[in-house]
Amino acid sequence: MEQYFSATRKMEREVMFPSLLRGVFPQQEGAAPATGGRADLYERYQLLKAIKPVVEKGLASVADQSPSGADADADADASSDAVDAQLEERLSHHLAGLQQVLTHLTRDANALTRRYSQILEQISPGEGQPSW
Repeated sequence: MEQYFSATRKMEREVMFPSLLRGVFPQQEGAAPATGGRADLYERYQLLKAIKPVVEKGLASVADQSPSGADADADADASSDAVDAQLEERLSHHLAGLQQVLTHLTRDANALTRRYSQILEQISPGEGQPSW
């Protein structure tokens, strides 16, 4: 989770002109293929920026929730072991999925940031060269 937030913070700090990413498509090495067609890096940048607050809000809402004692019944103790095992399995499944998604998003943010840096290097004059 921290790697994802670090990668998106770095992306937001470094990508000062997102419009430079229009019409630039991800390179094969660091980015996964787009779903539903080829999305340029500008579209991916917008998507990554839109997803970040949703993830942050989701984490905050999970942290704010506290278990309620109103749901507990006297006869629930008999089946609590079976329910606990099922909940543990479901949690494990969802955490694995979340980890895969966050790994994918982190990889996309890092690839986008690298590509943006390459674009800036191509359009800015090299050191020691006159700018005329």
